[in-house]
Amino acid sequence: MPVMEHLVEFQVRLTRAVIVTAVVFVGTFFYADALVKWLRVPLQNMFVPSRLSWEPTDLPTVPFVFLAPAEALWQNVKVAGLFAVVLAAPYILHEVWRFIVPGLHAQERRFVGPFVFVSGAAFYTGAAFSFFFVLPFALNFLISYGVNAGFVPQISIAQYVGFSLWFLLVFGLIFEVPLALTLMAKLGWVDAPFLIRYWKWALLGSFIIAAILTPTPDPFNQCLMAGPMFLLYWVGIFGAKCFGKKKPVESGQAGVSPVAMAVAGAGAAGMSAPKSSGEDYVGVPGGRGR
Repeated sequence: MPVMEHLVEFQVRLTRAVIVTAVVFVGTFFYADALVKWLRVPLQNMFVPSRLSWEPTDLPTVPFVFLAPAEALWQNVKVAGLFAVVLAAPYILHEVWRFIVPGLHAQERRFVGPFVFVSGAAFYTGAAFSFFFVLPFALNFLISYGVNAGFVPQISIAQYVGFSLWFLLVFGLIFEVPLALTLMAKLGWVDAPFLIRYWKWALLGSFIIAAILTPTPDPFNQCLMAGPMFLLYWVGIFGAKCFGKKKPVESGQAGVSPVAMAVAGAGAAGMSAPKSSGEDYVGVPGGRGR
């Protein structure tokens, strides 16, 4: 397919994805106030898995303030936009899949399709894990620290929404680590022994990445982000071991040099065809003897 046709197809599919996302955005903006209220739930509540319910914490009432005239409206737009992209992600991935599938081989199509589906599920799982478990612990620790220090908690709606959405986005991406390692092993770029050999560097890298991505400088939130990232690294090792590219089985003569093989072949030929002497000669029956 010529380059211009590729560009036209890309433009068409991008336009479709933008239109669908814009339509979803209209609906999410209509419920933006309810979405912001849901984002406030982890601030003064803890999720109890045994009861599958939220329980209030001991924190005092934390009022929200806005410091600019358009700050509250802009936060609703931000929340509605992010939720619109998340809800429209399956259709966006479908358009991406339809765009790249003509250039893939039959073997690649078999695992790229499930990869796209599992990557979306992993992102949603990471965002849910952050909302139900990570955000409540992080917010409770930070607010309690300020209250115990004698400060009065008043949070800017912009700061809180940015903090919460950043955690949801980052943990959604962190849960893609096992899938990325499995795909790299499937393509033959890495293997399980290689990943196990460099686990110390993975641990160091997890804390470095967490220090860069954590919106606050405290080590508590850094550990909350680096711990799951390192655990997911080992999940990726398991996936690389199970679904990685299989290496061809080496033959028994792979380590034998060509010279040794030539000498062995010459010796075998000499043994199979020994030189006969005169005493061993047998004449043709009925003919003249030697």
